[in-house]
Amino acid sequence: MIGGLFIYNHKGEVLISRVYRDDIGEAGLKAEQPIISRSVPKPVSCLKRNAVDAFRVNVIHARQQVRSPVTNIARTSFFHVKRSNIWLAAVTKQNVNATMVFEFLYKMCDVMSAYFGKISEENVKNNFVLIYELLDEILDFGYPQNSETGALKTFITQQGIKSQVPTKEEQSQITSQVTGQIGWRREGIKYRRNELFLDVLESVNLLMSPQGQVLSAHVSGRVVMKSYLSGMPECKFGMNDKIVIDKQGKGGGSEEAAKSGKQSIAIDDCTFHQCVRLSKFDSERSISFIPPDGDYELMRYRTTKDIILPFRVIPLVREVGRTKLEVKVVIKSNFKSSLLAQKIEVRIPTPLNTSGVQLICMKGKAKYKASENAIVWKIKRMAGMKESQISAEIELLPTNDKKKWARPPISMNFEVPFAPSGLKVRYLKVFEPKLNYSDHDVIKWVRYIGRSGIYETRC
Repeated sequence: MIGGLFIYNHKGEVLISRVYRDDIGEAGLKAEQPIISRSVPKPVSCLKRNAVDAFRVNVIHARQQVRSPVTNIARTSFFHVKRSNIWLAAVTKQNVNATMVFEFLYKMCDVMSAYFGKISEENVKNNFVLIYELLDEILDFGYPQNSETGALKTFITQQGIKSQVPTKEEQSQITSQVTGQIGWRREGIKYRRNELFLDVLESVNLLMSPQGQVLSAHVSGRVVMKSYLSGMPECKFGMNDKIVIDKQGKGGGSEEAAKSGKQSIAIDDCTFHQCVRLSKFDSERSISFIPPDGDYELMRYRTTKDIILPFRVIPLVREVGRTKLEVKVVIKSNFKSSLLAQKIEVRIPTPLNTSGVQLICMKGKAKYKASENAIVWKIKRMAGMKESQISAEIELLPTNDKKKWARPPISMNFEVPFAPSGLKVRYLKVFEPKLNYSDHDVIKWVRYIGRSGIYETRC
């Protein structure tokens, strides 16, 4: 797939280099710019010298900022990502799948982070032996093989020193991890207490007109899990997806959903962790998987219909002459009174020529920040079906600028204990036939957290 992989520092010096095909040596600079002669920490052969210098001159030392993550030089493609002061570049002369190359680069960054933390020049130099070992295991003739951190750690130690010769049982375990279908979980895991944590984390984005009309709104969500389960359990996760409810309706399942009061939601698109069996999701719309051990992200999704907007912001701005503004902002909570919203912050923009602000707020604390040209109103907690307001008198300095104030939108930050998309966990089941523990023996925790994304109201 790729002809070579190079890791550079911010000076353009090569820290790690691995060439898989000889054709990348033809990627000369030719008419672009003269080659800059520079000493590098590791010797680079004449064959790949042109490719190394081409990327250094045309990307790292380019006079203008390179915005594209793909650079073509002399019919050679350089796919690059940057982490801190480190560049990772994959080089190829073939017509490869760009998405697959970037997936490999990002996965390589994740693996290095899992082994030695932050990706920096010092860490790369201190762990160069480990990185070469990882490349030998992950890439074979430029084709990615196995990039799961859990499987790699079974036979490559964190110190970068090769582990001792494994026994036959360990060798068979490693072989099944590398070549089998379950590379994200090893066998023989045991816990005294089997627990499963599930968090539904959502970010609601809104743009509303001053009259209260929703101009755009969508929710981006993640299902994050933390599993401490023994053995090789099989998990099934169900939610109130509209397609699931409609499909169950044919068999009479919709009546049960109606009795429980759980409305269905329409998910526009979703992506899953590799442990999810996609065939079962397509046919049965059930999320079945063997969970990795510890923390992981099970799925991401996005929805744009029937969104529950936690807050409504009602602004009123009145100009009194040319040297004074009167601003009144009312916020209303649109959720159950038994729930509490936290970390509420409302940012009200002010004109650039503001000289002074007088504030009156019913609840919380408000302060004018001249450096940010905004009034920041903070409320620790607010129950559902409540409202609060703030009034401000803004004094303006006289100016010769005839342009009217653009009135930037009022933004809001908050955190609520429910999913604004309406997503509900219908069931979460665990099966482990070998160790003879049932679904009732597993302690399960489910939590919903909704946060503000870009939540704005025009004024």
